[in-house]
Amino acid sequence: MNSGRISKNDVKHNLINLSQLIFEVTDDCNLNCYYCAYGDLYNGYDVRKAKYLRLSNVKLLIDFLAELWKSSITDAQRPLTIIGFYGGEPLLNMKFVMDVIEYLESLHLPRTIEYSMTSNAVLLDRYMSFLVEKNFHLLISLDGDKNAHAYRVDKAGNNSFDRIIENIKILKDKFPSYFMSNVNFNSVLHNKNSMDSIINYIYNEFGKTPQISELNDTGVRKCKIDQFRSIYKGKLESFKQSTYLKENPNITFIDNPFTYDAMMYIQRKSQNVYKHYSDLFMDNDKINYTPTGTCMPFSKKMFITVNGKILQCEKIHHNFLLGIINKNNIELDLKVISEKHNEFLNKMQPFCSACYNKDSCLQCLFHIDNIESMRPNCKSFMSKSDYNRYQSNCLNYIKEKQGLYRKLITEVMDD
Repeated sequence: MNSGRISKNDVKHNLINLSQLIFEVTDDCNLNCYYCAYGDLYNGYDVRKAKYLRLSNVKLLIDFLAELWKSSITDAQRPLTIIGFYGGEPLLNMKFVMDVIEYLESLHLPRTIEYSMTSNAVLLDRYMSFLVEKNFHLLISLDGDKNAHAYRVDKAGNNSFDRIIENIKILKDKFPSYFMSNVNFNSVLHNKNSMDSIINYIYNEFGKTPQISELNDTGVRKCKIDQFRSIYKGKLESFKQSTYLKENPNITFIDNPFTYDAMMYIQRKSQNVYKHYSDLFMDNDKINYTPTGTCMPFSKKMFITVNGKILQCEKIHHNFLLGIINKNNIELDLKVISEKHNEFLNKMQPFCSACYNKDSCLQCLFHIDNIESMRPNCKSFMSKSDYNRYQSNCLNYIKEKQGLYRKLITEVMDD
């Protein structure tokens, strides 16, 4: 591999060491969230038709991976693979979830298998015992208190908050140790809430610090841009307006946008952070940079859509598929996958070469506007003045916050 360019053997290596396999078990949902990434605001995803993922298709994929794993990995190694269930709302297709787990357990794979699910919790009361039994990592979508949750409505347009909170409290009371160890929350930031209100409510109510996400700003339909802008709120804007977060910095330590930027600057620039022991033997000055911060195919996860499309992530548009599962076979050409990845990187090379932050880029190329055209528009591009300002802001923030460097190194990057 040279300067980020990959071969089919690199893709095969990633499949052998696959750490996450995520299934979109259905594109149906019992809610009609106003800002849903698969809703009317956005282009780029398959039309939602209330479909359910076919177990036969999934077995084909599992068998393909199992053969690869059994021929390459011994029981003594036992790497970890997390099997994720995603939607739509995955609890609507719970039989599929149970059947997949039963099939996986029957294969006795040379891996440690764990399970995760992202859910709106509307049906949580029906299936929580099974989730606890299988030790699921459960991520619940909750935007804060009832007013903050107002965009997460049911099919009749009613706020889903009361039903969801009731189910969460049942889970917490019935399985307290599981709740504390395995349950987390994801909150979407918008014009009806703030970082202050989200964290204040969820931390005080459940003792949890939620993940906070901004609305996806990629692929917004042109006719919906004004609607999108009316509800969008950025983390930086919200943090600047906060009181609770500034008074309780340890609660939301890494959600502070300034702290996050400082952490990434230290990680990329200090030369004191190593992701792998082999990095200790490399001369970073002699390593060519990789255009964009895009993951190699399957280096982090594989995502299977309800229509059988194989993607490298659930966050990218469905036209960037890497393969597909048909009724009787899997189309997954590793050579074609590597060539397509390299083609995108080559396209970005001239634009990245002019960027002053090119050696520390975190931008996913699949979130770059017009990436398939000859004039892609990268929002992360930094001119010399942009980079100098960014660097100065990070260094000044680290200098002002006594002990921040040590805290980031020991409590965050050392995890």
